[in-house]
This record gives sequence, C-alpha cells and structure tokens, in this order.
Amino acid sequence: MLDTAPNRPALPPEIARRRTFAIISHPDAGKTTLTEKFLLYGGAIQMAGQVRAKGEARRTRSDFMQMEKDRGISVSASAMSFDFKGFRFNLVDTPGHSDFSEDTYRTLTAVDAAVMVIDGAKGVESQTQKLFEVCRLRDLPILTFCNKMDRESRDTFEIIDEIQENLAIDVTPASWPIGVGRDFMGCYDLLRDRLELMDRADRNKVAESIEINGLDDPKLAEHVPAHLLEQLREEVEMARELLPALDPQSVLEGHMTPIWFGSAINSFGVKELMDGIGTYGPEPQPQQASPRQILPEETKVSGFVFKVQANMDPKHRDRVAFVRLASGHFKRGMKLLHVRSKKPMAVSNPVLFLASDRELAEEAWAGDIIGIPNHGQLRIGDTLTEGEQLRVTGIPSFAPELLQTVRAADPMKAKHLEKALMQFAEEGAAKVFKPSIGSGFIVGVVGALQFEVLASRIEMEYGLPVRFEPSQFTSARWVNGDKQAIDKFVTANKQHIAHDHDGDIVYLTRLQWDIDRIERDYPDLKLTATKEMMV
Repeated sequence: MLDTAPNRPALPPEIARRRTFAIISHPDAGKTTLTEKFLLYGGAIQMAGQVRAKGEARRTRSDFMQMEKDRGISVSASAMSFDFKGFRFNLVDTPGHSDFSEDTYRTLTAVDAAVMVIDGAKGVESQTQKLFEVCRLRDLPILTFCNKMDRESRDTFEIIDEIQENLAIDVTPASWPIGVGRDFMGCYDLLRDRLELMDRADRNKVAESIEINGLDDPKLAEHVPAHLLEQLREEVEMARELLPALDPQSVLEGHMTPIWFGSAINSFGVKELMDGIGTYGPEPQPQQASPRQILPEETKVSGFVFKVQANMDPKHRDRVAFVRLASGHFKRGMKLLHVRSKKPMAVSNPVLFLASDRELAEEAWAGDIIGIPNHGQLRIGDTLTEGEQLRVTGIPSFAPELLQTVRAADPMKAKHLEKALMQFAEEGAAKVFKPSIGSGFIVGVVGALQFEVLASRIEMEYGLPVRFEPSQFTSARWVNGDKQAIDKFVTANKQHIAHDHDGDIVYLTRLQWDIDRIERDYPDLKLTATKEMMV
C-alpha cells in the first residue's frame, strides 16, 4: 500500500500535515474514552465525557445514537477532525462490538493507520485479533496503546510478548510503565528520556513531564520511590537489549508497532501517543482504484464513500455519506462527477464532524473526511471525481451470517417497511433480500445485536413497530457467471433465489450441502461470500 518510490514529489504542506486513522480494539478496552481525551487535547471539547455517565459527568461526544447511550457501547463508526500541534487529525471511531464488524472493516478502507487499544489486564482479545487481520490485509501501520495501567494489569514483558506472538508483529516500547495498579505513578518516555507523572486527582489534567538525562539522572530519585526506580532501571535495560529499537520505516510498512502505556480515563499517556501519531503516523496515502491508482498530491479532487449514516438528525430524513478525500483541494460548492450514475453533483453543504456536532466545511484536503448530506444518491463504494471515470476498489460487502424474515405489526404499512429496509440496506447496516417467491423480505446481518438495533431504529425513525422472525435459510451467497448459465440456474432453483437491494442475484441456502451441490452441478457458476461494493 505504501508507495515509497523516491521520485514522488513531496506532498503540499496542507496534505502532509494530515493524519487519518481509526481506533480499533475489543469492546471495553477503553477506545471511546481514549477518543474523548484526543478531542480534549485537540481543544475540540472542554471536558471529556464518560461512556456510562454518572450524575453530572457528561456523556461522550462520539456516541450519538439512543441505543449507544443506553448500552454504553459504540454501534456506528463516527468521524471527528481536530488540530493538534500543527497536525490535522482525522479520527474515525469504530464499533468494537463484533456484531458491527462490517461497519468497522469498511471504515478501515478509509484510513491510513490504526491505533490499537489493548487492556493492560486482558491483553490481546478475540475482536482485536480479527480487526488486526484486516489491518494486515491492507498493510496499515499500527500504533499501540496499552490502557488501564492504573488497574491491576499484567507484566509489561508478558503484554509485549503476547502482541508479538498473537499478531506476528515486532513491538518496540515507546514508554515504560512505573509500577502497576495502585502503585502505577507514570511512565518513563524512552523516546525523549523524560519522566511522565500521572495526576490521579484531576482526570482531565495533562500529566506533568520532567526532563531528565537518562536513567542515571539523580533527579529521578526525587520523584520515584527507590524500589520502583530500581525495577524501572532493570526492566528498561532488559527491554533495550531484548526488544528492537524504533524504526520509523518499519512502522510505516506495518511490520513494527510502537507501544505506549497509560490510562485514558486519567488522561495519562494520551498526549505522548498523539505526538507519536504525528511523528510516526503516515501522511495521506495513495488509494487503489481502477483503471489507475489515485495519488494524494494530484490537483484534481477525488474521494469515495465508505459509510452512509441515515437520519443522524431525526427531525430531517437526511442521510449523510461519509467521504474520504483521496486527492486534491476540495472547496465548498464544487461540482463533482458521481461516477456510478455519470451525473454531476454540486456539493453545496458538505460538513466536517466534531462527533455529532457538524459545521459547514468551506474547504478540505486529501486525507480529510467530509459528510455530504444527500437523499439517497450516494451509496457505499461510490467514487466522486472532477470528471475522470475512476473507481476506488477494495471496499468489501460480506455475506450475512444470520438471516431473519421481517414483518410490520400493521400489514397496511408494508410499503413503508420496504422504504425503511432499502434505506438501511444502502446505509450498509443490513442486507435486504427480496425472495423471488412469496412476499416479504429477508434481512441478513453479521451479528445478532444488529436485529435489535434495526428494530429500534425502524420504530424510532419511521414509527413502525416490526417483528423479526426466524427464517428457514441460514446463509446467502452472491451468484456470478455468464447470463445463460445464471438463467438456467435461477429457473431450476426458484425457491432459493432472491435479489439484494442492488438487484444482484442471491442464492439463499439452508445447509452447507446446498452450496456444495450447486458447485458440483453448476461448475461454470461461482458462489461468493463477499461482493465488492460498486456499480
């Protein structure tokens, strides 16, 4: 993914200062809290919120759906932009819950790097591993933050070993924790030889840092108790011998991850991590597209839709397409070509996000993420350009793992239900299949919690109570092949055939045996579990 050709020109300064990244982690590792602290340091908010608000502690900014507030989890990926020390950070917060993984996979196509958050007590968990695999497929650079060091956590070497073994990536410590759990008092910054001390009293206060000269500096003893200081010196000496030194090029290629230790809820270690993203994170990268790659320094604007969010503002039936700009300098009011429909589109009210607050974007550069309000023209996978027929590739759509039929409580409202379902299908929140035989729809999702989210959103946004009921089918596959073979196949298997919201033919199956039978009887057809989101 990284184009390290020496003959590429330097990026324009506005583009070079952008860092577009996602935060990935297992649920509950502290990702949303970390996002809040980023916003706090970026000056975007005055006081960081907590996921589960107690009394007056305000709610987090990045969770805006009613269900997210009720359950204390993040359901949909949200984007935020803010400035920090001369850099422009575009941060995409992703749902950690495995039931929403498809949204997360697609989000990772729109960023240049990932920050992996790990819980100091639990280490690498299953969902972290899954998301890591996706980053690996895209060779995304990864920076690691080991959170919750102020609680009882595991041995530092053990955590590093686990990351190296489970994720097969070199780990280099950027900071080293002093004490754990109750004794945790801060970190030693290995990159700048500084002592960073944590203030437990005020959670929103920036930690103080004390400049020292290496680990033998007598000043250290004034701040760190003797037994912890001895342990720190021993561990750092071991770490420097056993673990590789930081190699910025290796980080950019995705082979090495620097790790910072801290406690997001106590605002500790966050600033060092942000400095690290600025220093070691990649500038906006080229995007794979057909017929050619798009380079960020090109003067013409291009971008692609990686997410659609419907009804962000329940008072207006609006849908916002999240667009990652791949090249150029975008100005408000520009006319862009919508490549799929070949129609020009005037982008007159693009928005920048500060969590659920939006402001009009007068301009944006390659690497930025803007929202384009629209009434359903834009879908996931669409490319916008200044006239050239380019199509960004590699945005996946996955076959659902759970299928259920859906009925409106009031049979007279079937038309409304169809409209609501189509909207969610275009948003990528669910797959909607219309069987060839019989009426009604079959809805497919990746995780069971999504049925609850859909039912609650259809009721809230459309005033339609619905019931999801078990379906006889267990999985769906897209059918590919030449037209004659497909027609013959469809005629013979009518009771298994449905169409998705793009009109593509889908084969609904009950057993793995069905899939094997089709592959045996129709060798010139291909059944696939993923489909590229595009025309």
